[in-house]
Amino acid sequence: MKHPILKSLLLLGVLAPSIAWTTPVAPADEPFPEAMFEVFRLAPGRQEAFLRKLAAWDVVSQAGGQPATQLFVHEDGEGWDVLLFKPYPRMPVTPAQQATMDRKAEELHLKTGPAFWLEVRQNVAEHSETRAQGPITAAQWLARLDAWRAAHPDADKAP
Repeated sequence: MKHPILKSLLLLGVLAPSIAWTTPVAPADEPFPEAMFEVFRLAPGRQEAFLRKLAAWDVVSQAGGQPATQLFVHEDGEGWDVLLFKPYPRMPVTPAQQATMDRKAEELHLKTGPAFWLEVRQNVAEHSETRAQGPITAAQWLARLDAWRAAHPDADKAP
C-alpha cells in the first residue's frame, strides 16, 4: 500500500482490538498512551534471518530487564511481512542495564553501531514507522477535543 495514512489506519484497525482489550485506558486527566508501529517488507528469502535477529535482540533486551518487542507476522492481505508494536516511551534503561545488554549482545555475536544498520538493510526491502495515541476510545478522544474547544472557543472559526 503506497498511501501512508491508509497503511496506518489498516495497522491500527488490525492491532487495536487485540491491544485494547488487554490494556488499561488512560484516565481523562492524564496524557493518552502512545505506541510506535514499525512495518517491514522484507527482502526476498530474508524473513527467517530477520526474525532470528529480532529474537536474538529480544534476548538482549530481556537480559536488561526490558520487554520483548511485540511481533505480528503477516498472514494474508496487504504486502507487508512483519509489524512490530512498541509501547512508547520505552522503559528507561539504567547504565547497569545497558552494560548487561551490551555484554549479552557481544556474547550473542550481534553487530552494533553502523554494522548493525548494514545487517538490518540486508534483510529489509522497505520499512515505515508511525507513532500513534492509544489504546483509547473514540469517546475519550472526542471528550478531549470538546474540552479543548471549550477552552479555545475561537480556534475553529475561519479567519
